[in-house]
Amino acid sequence: MSATDHAPVGSRRPHSAAHGIPAGLDEAAAAALREQVGPNVLPRERPRPWWVRLGAELGHFFALMLWAASILSFVAGMPELGWAIAAVVVVNGLFAFLQEARAERASAKLRDLLPNRVQVRRGGHTRVVDAADLVPGDIVLLAAGDRVPADLDLVSTSSLALDESMLTGESLPVPREAGDAAAGGTFVAAGDAVGRVSATGAATKLAEIASLTTRAVPPASPLDLELRRIVRIIAIVAVTVGAVFFVISLLIGNPITGAFLFAIGVTVALVPEGLLPTVTLSLAMGAQRMSRRHALVRNLEAVETLGSTTFICTDKTGTLTQNRMSAVEVWTPHGTVVLEGTGYAPTAAVKGPDDARSAAARLATGARAASQGDVEEHDGEWRAVGDPMEAALVALDRRLGGTETGAVPTAGFAFDEERKRQSAVLAHSGAAELWVKGAPETLLGLCVGDGVERGVERGVPGGADERAWLVRAEEALEALASRGLRVLAVASRGLAPAEAADAEQGRADAVVLEERLVLRGLIGLHDPPRPAVAGAIRQARDAGIRLAMVTGDHPTTAAAIAREIGLIVRGSGADAVIEGDSLPEDLQVLGALLDRDGVVISRVSPEQKLDVARALQARGHVVAMTGDGVNDGPALEAADIGVAMGRSGTDVARNAADLVLLDDDFATIIAAVEQGRATYANIRRFLTYHLTDNVAELTPFIVWALSAGHFPPAIGVLQILFLDIGTDLFPALALGSERPSEGVLKRPPERRHLMDGSLLFRVFAVLGPVEVLFEMAAFTVVLWLGGWRPGGDLPAPGVVAAASGAAFTAVVLGQLANAFACRSASRPAWRLSWTGNPLLLWAVGVEGALLAVFLFVGPIAQLLGQAPPPLAGFILAALAIPGVLAADALHKWSRHRLGRGHTHPVLPHH
Repeated sequence: MSATDHAPVGSRRPHSAAHGIPAGLDEAAAAALREQVGPNVLPRERPRPWWVRLGAELGHFFALMLWAASILSFVAGMPELGWAIAAVVVVNGLFAFLQEARAERASAKLRDLLPNRVQVRRGGHTRVVDAADLVPGDIVLLAAGDRVPADLDLVSTSSLALDESMLTGESLPVPREAGDAAAGGTFVAAGDAVGRVSATGAATKLAEIASLTTRAVPPASPLDLELRRIVRIIAIVAVTVGAVFFVISLLIGNPITGAFLFAIGVTVALVPEGLLPTVTLSLAMGAQRMSRRHALVRNLEAVETLGSTTFICTDKTGTLTQNRMSAVEVWTPHGTVVLEGTGYAPTAAVKGPDDARSAAARLATGARAASQGDVEEHDGEWRAVGDPMEAALVALDRRLGGTETGAVPTAGFAFDEERKRQSAVLAHSGAAELWVKGAPETLLGLCVGDGVERGVERGVPGGADERAWLVRAEEALEALASRGLRVLAVASRGLAPAEAADAEQGRADAVVLEERLVLRGLIGLHDPPRPAVAGAIRQARDAGIRLAMVTGDHPTTAAAIAREIGLIVRGSGADAVIEGDSLPEDLQVLGALLDRDGVVISRVSPEQKLDVARALQARGHVVAMTGDGVNDGPALEAADIGVAMGRSGTDVARNAADLVLLDDDFATIIAAVEQGRATYANIRRFLTYHLTDNVAELTPFIVWALSAGHFPPAIGVLQILFLDIGTDLFPALALGSERPSEGVLKRPPERRHLMDGSLLFRVFAVLGPVEVLFEMAAFTVVLWLGGWRPGGDLPAPGVVAAASGAAFTAVVLGQLANAFACRSASRPAWRLSWTGNPLLLWAVGVEGALLAVFLFVGPIAQLLGQAPPPLAGFILAALAIPGVLAADALHKWSRHRLGRGHTHPVLPHH
């Protein structure tokens, strides 16, 4: 539930505004109308033309660098190089274009997992249908948190206020009454209503406005900023190194054409052409895997941010608990009634004195009238319709026989944040009563007695010595809450005829009527914890994530549940539970108070929930905040990761969230964090893999420069291009799909920078030099066997081509081994499951096949300037496989022995 866990926020059956609801269209008439007017969906935004999207992929910064290199190659009289570079840009652009299209299709499928549902009246029955099935004339039932699904004419309302900011820009909710219009796409900020659909789909005001506006550009995500940082660093390094080699080449006497050739080669060698499409693929696959684990990602960048989460602020009801309410105990001034049934069936074993049972039955009828839920039977199973807590009140009323009283609801006042209660007027035998239910601490202060004290039934306050009822009620409240039960108070009072008439005609003020009440009793509702939540909490702590329960529930109830599931750390004192009223306003002080594990914050307002997120962020935390209520939107938007409930959550909350839990389960958050960490690790895997290749591609030019041009480059520019876009591409993509490694939730979150010191050390001090060793050894040995000696003339071109083929083969085979080494940052390749990433097995197979094509297909080998090496060259090149794997294993072993580990805690990162 939301920060106001005790309140019926986001309920789905607006009784308080629904007295005398029209029967609505029948199904046949609705189907016929749907054929005429079409589905209730907005006209799809015209996508950018394919040629515009493809042009964007061919014109980003890396691509522009390569286009410039291609043009200069033609100017310098090297058409082969120019065409090759152009081909690389086109192939890479096509691949990125196809990946973007695939990601868009995947996102559309994920969005379909969360259809917009709405309650309507069809043929006199309340039904839940897809919003797309609405037709003009349908009767729609709205409650706080709902999105208005089409243009409506309001038939009846109760304390209704609409959030119309998306249409008008007005930030404050706008009151609406019966007879007013409600535009589709707005949100119910408070109250409830019944409306008749006046327009759907393209005929709505929202569709008209949408056709005149363009989509706003969203702000850059942390991942976007990090990728821009990496691109900027690589671009500066590539251009700078290329310019340096151009100057060196001129200084040692090379003609300007040759100097330019080497400068282009160096620049191209340092540009990771496949970086952006591989990152997109990794994020898309992470999002798809999350969806299979019931977590819907609303934007791809959130996948990576999840992996960096250090603090989770979670609701209680429905997230830590099952949100399957059962009224198990009713305290009345006449005694206590215990119910042994669970779920929502209308029968249960009831125990208690007759007077108490009679009082409980009357109380249950009043509580049900002041509610918005219902129950229904489906295939022999009774289920909640709308809010589970209020469905439990319906079941309670039926179990106690309260439905036999004949009382009829004639008016009502919806729940709102200020009153924190809901009320209804019941008429019976010519008399009218106001029944109110809400949070006990709010309602008890409005009561003058409990119906037993003399004179209280007439609403006459008792004296100071007659307040024993309040002591008894508070003791009962504490006893119920201490067992982890959620407690509601129910009170009532008789209404004068004029008051009742004002209420029925919408002229009464709820605050005025809800005074001088008589306390009728307390209802204790049981909501069992989810079976997997205790294990998920242990996993979160193992992963270095701190936890806090942020709830609107009673502090005793919240603490009891927190201890049951292990959220409150053993040995914590009373200060582990903090009430919202005692939270400091200063964010710095608030952050210092909350920056610990296992704290429970009860009776929190939406504003305080927002402050909690900001205070923890100011302490350097990456905060995930859950919510499902109307007023949770600001906190969800402010958090690094806003998490909304897919089942019980309101449309407002889901619209503000980055992640939607399709099963409302806390354990799903931990599963999503695991996948987020895996995605972060996959991006680092690709960077490690490709940068290692860059070392092997750059070194031959460094050797050439240091030898003043007397030692030829082991590989050329065209070979580099074929390495980057040919043999390297498929293993890099496979690494981007690696599943979460064992123990990913056994270590603290990793720091935010993808390209950090540990990655660069592994690339430039371990993996890269080993690849270079076998690359240059294979090249030199083949030259030696062909008759070359240091200081002498080069052998025949065929020998140089064979030596270059040996160097090329060593790099490809070294990268093959590197792909397996990069699967883990802590374990050697041979200790990993060979079947853990089947895509990688296919990728290295393709890599081997491409190597054979590049070596043995004459025209291609000739274009690349290489030839199949002799047996000695093949042997030395093949030794790159065990060499890379051994060096990688030794590096990992030494890091473990030195206690350096392979992760870097986020805190503090400010």
